[in-house]
Amino acid sequence: MEIPLLTSVLIGLSCALVPLTGGDLFHWALGFVEDDLREKLRRLRVDTRPLHGWLIVWLVAVGLVFLGFLLVLDSAVFAILFSVLLIAVPWYVVRRLAEQRRQKIEDQLADAMVTLSSAIKAGLSLGQSLEILAEQCPHPINQEFRQMVGEYQMGQPLDRVLEDTRIRLKSENFALFAAAMQASRESGGRLNETVDRIAHSVLELQRLERKIMTETAQARTSGLYMALAPVAVLAMYYFVLDPENTEKLFTTVPGQLILSLAIVLDIAAYVWSQYILSADI
Repeated sequence: MEIPLLTSVLIGLSCALVPLTGGDLFHWALGFVEDDLREKLRRLRVDTRPLHGWLIVWLVAVGLVFLGFLLVLDSAVFAILFSVLLIAVPWYVVRRLAEQRRQKIEDQLADAMVTLSSAIKAGLSLGQSLEILAEQCPHPINQEFRQMVGEYQMGQPLDRVLEDTRIRLKSENFALFAAAMQASRESGGRLNETVDRIAHSVLELQRLERKIMTETAQARTSGLYMALAPVAVLAMYYFVLDPENTEKLFTTVPGQLILSLAIVLDIAAYVWSQYILSADI
């Protein structure tokens, strides 16, 4: 009982010294995470006003998980591991969802450009053409066009509306689209022809991206299976082949260190494999 008690005392002293030694670093890290999450949640169209409260609840949950593993299960290694995972996984999920929404908007943008070009050819103004896009385009890009139309109808200049949307979406294709619209309005060129050329280029890029995704689909699936394989092997050893020695991975400090390192490396390998197999043209 002396070692867990000493560990608890040392952790308590460390927590007490955080405001004196690492308070600035803690507030900087919390501010960085909050700003990043706020930007991603805005792209997901989620209300970010209660975000600070959510982060506090999140940190309390991490602290409870840490104390649970440390005091109840008497495992400092697993306490650190699962606390780090509890911090990293929700953050990664939000960033992933925001990236998926951005990619979906990228995929829908070329068709939206074709629709815009057709509306302009039919004699509609740019504002009327944007209203058609807001009504006819699929989700989620129609949300962005609705916001653009709303801001434009509220009296904001179109250049400002396009710039705000470009910053919000962080889309290279939309940045090209916005630049073409601004250049056409300033120079008086034929916007529909410019938009047609951009749409053709975007469609060609999307065709190449889909080809890459198709050719790497099997490799990405294999990466998932390889990430799950160690879990299946561990379960097989724990329940069938060698339960006595496998149990030491959970009950001894060296075993917990080995198991924790294996989990971290397995997750890192899976994330890295998905990254290098992603289509980025």
